[in-house]
Amino acid sequence: MSKRNRRKRLPEPCERVTIESLSHDGRGVAHIDGKAVFIDGALPGEEVGFEYLASRRRFDEGRVSAVHRPSPDRVEPPCAHFGICGGCSLQHMDPAAQIRAKQDILLDNLRHIGGVAPGEVLPPLTGPVTGYRTKARLGARHVIKKRRVLVGFREKRSAFLADLSRCEVLHPAAGRHLADLAALLEGMDAKARIPQIEVAIGDDVMALVFRHLDPLNEFDLDRLRQFARDREMHVYLQPAGPDSLQLLWPESSTLHYRLEDGGIDIVFRPTDFTQINPQINRQMVARVMELLQVAPADRVLDLFCGLGNFTLPLARRVASVTGVEGEAGLVSRARENAAHNAIENADFHVADLEGDNTLAGWARQAYDKVLLDPPRSGAAGMMDMLGRMRPGRIVYVSCHPGSLARDAGRLVNEFGYELKAAGVMDMFPHTAHVESIALFDLT
Repeated sequence: MSKRNRRKRLPEPCERVTIESLSHDGRGVAHIDGKAVFIDGALPGEEVGFEYLASRRRFDEGRVSAVHRPSPDRVEPPCAHFGICGGCSLQHMDPAAQIRAKQDILLDNLRHIGGVAPGEVLPPLTGPVTGYRTKARLGARHVIKKRRVLVGFREKRSAFLADLSRCEVLHPAAGRHLADLAALLEGMDAKARIPQIEVAIGDDVMALVFRHLDPLNEFDLDRLRQFARDREMHVYLQPAGPDSLQLLWPESSTLHYRLEDGGIDIVFRPTDFTQINPQINRQMVARVMELLQVAPADRVLDLFCGLGNFTLPLARRVASVTGVEGEAGLVSRARENAAHNAIENADFHVADLEGDNTLAGWARQAYDKVLLDPPRSGAAGMMDMLGRMRPGRIVYVSCHPGSLARDAGRLVNEFGYELKAAGVMDMFPHTAHVESIALFDLT
């Protein structure tokens, strides 16, 4: 018997079910005979029909086939590829309702995982909901059966690339030209050996990084140069890891973005981590300054500091600021950016912030205030150190509500902090990503 025939038969499609809530990944949640079903394309309060995609022991998965009673929050998706492309999950939901849902997810995580609740729910930070994304990694694939190249994001719940002509969440300088990029690769000898194009957009320059598995011949290099000249783009090559990055055209290239807070200009490489939504980033930096309430005599510690996105604006306001980051390349660029902005009261260190930093010089100093901006895994490795340091105020910028809630539980329930305020930031409209910020004061 074939493996296909041994596969469990899926239940028959369900004609009507009421959606109870929204899952953490943007799917509608219903229950049938006590078993949870996660349904793509469904919103809370709706009555829908759906077909099963998978049946598991503890839950099932499905996809909407009919909407019998739509939610008042249902809208027409702005992108023709929504539902096929896996880049977005909530384009069918009104942006204001998306924010409310993300706020509910944040508060629910704080309550159930951390056992805490904020004294104040901060107003959300919002901005444009299309054309906002200035960083992206686009897949590229020569599909022999289609006799052409596809450029874009993966299909929803699939390893295949979606067949996209444009992307509405990408900055228009990139999002409206996916077909042009595909046509460029189709005309290259190495079209089957370029798996990725990275997009990085600064305030006045767009850069494209072409990852290639084999050396490019002169014909292909000329095509890339001509493409860059015609569209006033900067083109880089990446034959191996990030350190192999090399500029192809023009002869020199500088990407940067400006922060009004402190008049800071931050220079970055196209492969560096930067916030993908510049409008929200500027609001976020301003809110961090507001919540930290720094004074001229303060000494501040910025953990997971990256390029200095928060460190350098803070330096304009305080006696000294120490930035610590795990990636050496980012620390090097942070130091360069401090010099670029004539900042002398910021120092930067490389450290594994998941490990033991007890003996590090920066960790043995006293700080008045601390800023945390960790990755999705959170700042668990820093909690014991913060418990010993006991700074008077901590601001935590989070890209995952679960890890924030876990760390908040320790700060409040073990180390005597009060969760004064928390709120969401719409860094990734139309996706289920929940970005948030929280303020802790030592009691």
